[in-house]
Amino acid sequence: METFIVTGSDGLQLSCYLWRPAGDVQAVVHIAHGMSEHALRYERFAVALNAAGFAVAASDHRGHGQSILTDRELGHMSDEDGWHKAVNDLAVVNQHIQQRIPNRPIILLGHSMGSFMTQDYMARYGDTISAAALSATNGPAGALLKIAQLLARFERRRLSPTGHSPIILSMVFGAYNKAFKPNRTEFDWLSRDESEVDKYVDDPLCGFECSTQTWTDMLAALGSLACDPAIKKMDKTLPIYVFSGTDDPVGEKGKGVQRLLNAYQKHGFSRVTHQFYQGGRHEMLNETNRDEVTSDFIQWAKNALD
Repeated sequence: METFIVTGSDGLQLSCYLWRPAGDVQAVVHIAHGMSEHALRYERFAVALNAAGFAVAASDHRGHGQSILTDRELGHMSDEDGWHKAVNDLAVVNQHIQQRIPNRPIILLGHSMGSFMTQDYMARYGDTISAAALSATNGPAGALLKIAQLLARFERRRLSPTGHSPIILSMVFGAYNKAFKPNRTEFDWLSRDESEVDKYVDDPLCGFECSTQTWTDMLAALGSLACDPAIKKMDKTLPIYVFSGTDDPVGEKGKGVQRLLNAYQKHGFSRVTHQFYQGGRHEMLNETNRDEVTSDFIQWAKNALD
């Protein structure tokens, strides 16, 4: 694995990682990780992709992993407009990947928060990638988003932009975990594999609380994703792979994911593939059937680039 630094859209130093296959590179998979985690959690997946001829690149999002703002804590993306800066960061990293591994197609794979960034990326920078994959995502937002947006703005005023809100944490992650009572940990909702959950719990770069500003920026962005104006900006011939577990609370146990698929169908997208894994929770790449999930992804990626 190679490590390197890329200067983000506003000068922030982003920690980046690159895994190369032993032989020729067929394509590059650029990973956008989720909230409250970091890029190195995808190393096992990267090694499996290397064996199939893919290079893998990933960066720690701003406020995550080693990409931390000066004098700020984990979970704070920016004092303002952190979401758009983070999506712009992906474009900067993507450009750097093209320089390091030229003339190879790039697949952008986003997980959870990274999947929403990928949706945004497809509308803004879709011509810079050859395919996109969405893991543990959701579709057009419902009425509850408006309530969440109001709460986040209220908590930001009450606690400051860098403050942490137990109310938001309980409303989101706490609610996700309730579906899996009796709970062994606060993160049972991530995977049926207890050892994988324990790795997450024991990782000091995982499970941290995000700032009220980060929540405010992200929730504001979610309102504009997967809606008609954004989808109309996307290339309807772009190969897209959507995969999730049927018990993933982020995707509303498949209902929200289906709304997204319906939106793509409505707008005439011609190369959308989806896979639902029965009983799977939030992190399918860390689930009990992760080898199957990885194999399915590799097969889709090869077909998408033919």
